[in-house]
Amino acid sequence: MDDVVDRSAATRTGRSTVKRRQTALWVVVVLVAIAAGGAWWSHGHLGAAPTAGAAAPLPVSVSEPLQLNLESRLGFLGQFSALDQVELRAQVGGTLTQIHFRDGDIVHKGDLLFVIAPVPYEIKLAQANAQVESAKALLDLANRELSRAQTLKRTDAGSTENVEQRAADQLAAQARLDSAKAAVRDARFDLDHCRITAPFTGRIGTHLVSVGNLIAGSRAASSPTTLLATIVSLDPIYLNFDMSEADYLAFTRDRRTRTGPLADKIEAQLGDEHTYSHQGTLDFVDNALDRSSGTIHARATVPNPDLLLTSGTFARVRLALGAAVPTLLVPDAAILNDQSSHIVLTIGPGDTVVPKPVELGDARGSLRIIKSGLKPTDQIIVDGLPYASPGSKVAPHKADIAPGTSSTGE
Repeated sequence: MDDVVDRSAATRTGRSTVKRRQTALWVVVVLVAIAAGGAWWSHGHLGAAPTAGAAAPLPVSVSEPLQLNLESRLGFLGQFSALDQVELRAQVGGTLTQIHFRDGDIVHKGDLLFVIAPVPYEIKLAQANAQVESAKALLDLANRELSRAQTLKRTDAGSTENVEQRAADQLAAQARLDSAKAAVRDARFDLDHCRITAPFTGRIGTHLVSVGNLIAGSRAASSPTTLLATIVSLDPIYLNFDMSEADYLAFTRDRRTRTGPLADKIEAQLGDEHTYSHQGTLDFVDNALDRSSGTIHARATVPNPDLLLTSGTFARVRLALGAAVPTLLVPDAAILNDQSSHIVLTIGPGDTVVPKPVELGDARGSLRIIKSGLKPTDQIIVDGLPYASPGSKVAPHKADIAPGTSSTGE
């Protein structure tokens, strides 16, 4: 009986094992089928795309460098300053009684600006005039006495000593008159300087002293005086800038080939402008370089008829060097940075992309001067740079570089 039970159990165990093996086999078959189907789909759909993309070169636009006759330039950052700038200070002291301008006005040469109480100086002038009259009377008396002494001497009624004494009195009286007249001029000078006028045409700043204040005045520059206001000239105006040593050497070598006085034209551009619309004349270059900065100071004079240019304003300055020569230009967008150098992508044999290192010059609008590294016949990639890599093949299409902004010299 026990043997029968054991055989039945063994039979059931074997059947379970067979079922599990069959189930596992079907799972494996299904997984293999799925993997095979995925591989076939990937090969038929995904695998074909890269092959087709690699076989079709991407289009790019190419052009020869634009060639124009341009002069080389130097660029600087400059700052405007007034030709004349004066601090208005009183030469006489007293109470300020009148102000004849509004802050920020444009005043003209000779316009009355301030008035200091003139009464003390009118009294001083009257006293000096009285001294002149007194000196004249004494001189007239001395002249008559000298004349009488000389008459008596001729008739032997007078002595030589008396004549000499009267002559000395006459000279002393004349000296007193000259001194009194000088005192009149001094008093008149003080009275005239109670009225402070504009020394030249320009813009005046704010008044620094109000009416009623007692101000200090002196003719000596070393003595303390009261600052009343400042005034600056407007037209023309200076434009100051500094040249580096390298720029100064280039400037000097260029000027050695020229004759005549220093009369070089400069152009200036304000911070909110897109063109160099202000012209001036370079009229001063300093006689030594600054040892601490390695620069030399230069200055140009710029007309300012519309009074737009203001002292203290910054501007970009450019200075032309030499005559115009054939120059190659390419769009700024076609130039790539390669660490410390610059390259442009060109089309080589077989429509392959060939990079060329270039040396850049200054910008002319949206174009950039190429000093070296390119030939006039090179085909430059000007559009489609993201599709071009060195050594790859591309499909070039002819394009033209617009000379618009460059031809105007901007």
